[in-house]
Amino acid sequence: MSKTIIVSNRLPVKIAEKDGEFVLAPSEGGLATGLGSIYRNGNNVWIGWPGLVVPEQKDQDDIRQQMAGMNLMPVYLEQEEINNFYEGFSNETLWPVFHYMAVYARYEQGYWDAYYRVNEKFRDLILSVAEPDDVIWIHDYQLLLLPGMIRQALPDVSIGFFLHIPFPSFELFRLIPWRAELLEGMLGADLLGFHTFDDSRHFINAVTRILPINASANQLMVNDRAVVAETFPMGIDYDKYASMGTDAEVQQQLRQLEENFHGIKMILTIDRLDYSKGILQRLQAFELFLQLYPEYAEKVVLYMIVVPSRDTVPQYVALRDEIDKLVGGINARFRTINWHPVHYFYRSFPIETLSALYNFADICLVTPMRDGMNLVSKEYVASRTQNNGVLILSEMAGASKELIDALIVNPNNIGAITRALEEALIMPLPEQYRRMKQMRQVVAKFNVNHWVKLFMDRLQEVKQIQQSMLARRLSTDMQLHVQQAYKKAGRRAIFLDYDGTLVGFNVNVDLASPDQELYHLLRSLTADPSNEVVMISGRKHETLSEWLGHLRLHLIAEHGAWQRRQGGKWHKLPGLNDQWKQEIYTILDTYTDRTPGSFIEEKSYSLVWHYRKVEAGLGELRANELVGTLRYYTSDKGLMVLPGDKVIEVKNAEINKGRATLNWLHDDHFDFVMAIGDDHTDEDIFKALPEDAITIKVGSQVSAARYYLRNFKEVRQFLTTLV
Repeated sequence: MSKTIIVSNRLPVKIAEKDGEFVLAPSEGGLATGLGSIYRNGNNVWIGWPGLVVPEQKDQDDIRQQMAGMNLMPVYLEQEEINNFYEGFSNETLWPVFHYMAVYARYEQGYWDAYYRVNEKFRDLILSVAEPDDVIWIHDYQLLLLPGMIRQALPDVSIGFFLHIPFPSFELFRLIPWRAELLEGMLGADLLGFHTFDDSRHFINAVTRILPINASANQLMVNDRAVVAETFPMGIDYDKYASMGTDAEVQQQLRQLEENFHGIKMILTIDRLDYSKGILQRLQAFELFLQLYPEYAEKVVLYMIVVPSRDTVPQYVALRDEIDKLVGGINARFRTINWHPVHYFYRSFPIETLSALYNFADICLVTPMRDGMNLVSKEYVASRTQNNGVLILSEMAGASKELIDALIVNPNNIGAITRALEEALIMPLPEQYRRMKQMRQVVAKFNVNHWVKLFMDRLQEVKQIQQSMLARRLSTDMQLHVQQAYKKAGRRAIFLDYDGTLVGFNVNVDLASPDQELYHLLRSLTADPSNEVVMISGRKHETLSEWLGHLRLHLIAEHGAWQRRQGGKWHKLPGLNDQWKQEIYTILDTYTDRTPGSFIEEKSYSLVWHYRKVEAGLGELRANELVGTLRYYTSDKGLMVLPGDKVIEVKNAEINKGRATLNWLHDDHFDFVMAIGDDHTDEDIFKALPEDAITIKVGSQVSAARYYLRNFKEVRQFLTTLV
């Protein structure tokens, strides 16, 4: 029976050592809550590090046994692995780059080696329990290599991956020396989840620019497997936070807060100690606020909780010292006998205390410099059952894309945060109700359970897409079927495209001439008297003559504008004119001047704009602009605009590969008809041929063709099996 395996760096459990024994208690994190419905069921399992070093084998076995009853499996790490894998590569290389703080990043080979080894350790434990029908859901930046490692061992297993932190823009991600390996690891997954659309877009951009992989919208083709990158904003356990206000412990703490801060407005801020959280800028904004609005003295407090984190790292120590200085400075400058402007706590608090603060605070100030989602903002909104209170939220947090009724600020703009504080303090209650009600509806609907269901459903859909694509792959079994039909046939017509079908694309179009292997293959195909082989290409007829004219081949050039029977003369399609070329050439020339690396190729009855040598991104941008311009100019001229693989071609509408193919077949009868092509223009052939014809698209599954092959090498191998 299939099971779900959840994998994360940390297990959803707290371990404490008591009287020489290890005691386990479930963790209360958001991820643990959301995935509890999955990992606690049946034979499902959660794999991860228990959070501490357990050197003794006996203790490891005891913990393993205790955890088995909770559907958990521990991965044990040594202190050196924690130092280099977790503290090192995960938090000193990936964390700063992914949070746009690349100046703090360290690129140490030892860190990378440890990261690789620990990902292998996770892989080995997963493979000891995983079966081909299982679903494996991997979480976060500590395990970016893991999906690829599992994919190599279990090619057909379902793998989902979710990144809980931002994915940086290409310019930052490319700084990492092991960038290609990280992307290849991530692409082992079938579905990649991100908090925001920007993150998924950055990921796709990085993949297409660093690896030889193409993307269509949010779908990437990786070794014949569709991989989808999609946005799944993570939610919280809404009901838990909405109902906690009635808890007796919370109520008691609320009364205490009301007593301590009677008549004073509270601005609440809760963060882990980290340079990505914008804590210093927040304090500077509060200091400026007290300076600009002295009338709020003794009427407002900043209640700041900073949870300790990585105290040994120099940047974090320096940040803590800076916070201490700023808080001390503000309190020294503005406090009175009865009032401290900043109440600062450098420690963590139980959830009951946090709930009391969420329920009491008039304003929640959440201004990270960069954050994946930021669940504090959602926890505050869920807690506001009276629909009052104001959320001030950084536009750099993923939550800002959903909680659009918050006061959205740029965390680098101290003045904007100051103005937002003033606006929040004077916001009338009806306005607070309107904003908070909208946000609570969003948080209630898109809760953590909704997030889990959405991700798992989409993972299932992606596997179905892959299966439907596999059904059209010209597999070994299907090739045998084609070979049998080929052998039985008395007369055969074989239509072959050239570029991208029989040879790979070359940056220099004139250097893509046939090699000896291809000449040998074509001679073998044409040596059989039953075969009529037609090379049907967009190339100039002069080029085809030079390269292939000496073979026993029929040639169709420039998509059907020129035709030549084997050994005969070239004939052009009647009724064609080239009077339009000068006007269109001028347009293409303008775009060539604006796009370094592009050039124009002139054929008898068509013009082609090539942008294979143009910088990635710029070429596509110019091509889209050019297509729009050309369609406007060609609409009444009987011309067609054809976007192809790094080319845009303008030709007479009468020129059509499908029409040329049908003309060729018109007077003859063939028992076996086959066409292979890779381009947009080859779709006309696939559509024109009868249903029983063997039609094969190269390099893409989105096609009218019955089958597909991945590249020109597979085409050559397939044709070799026929002869």
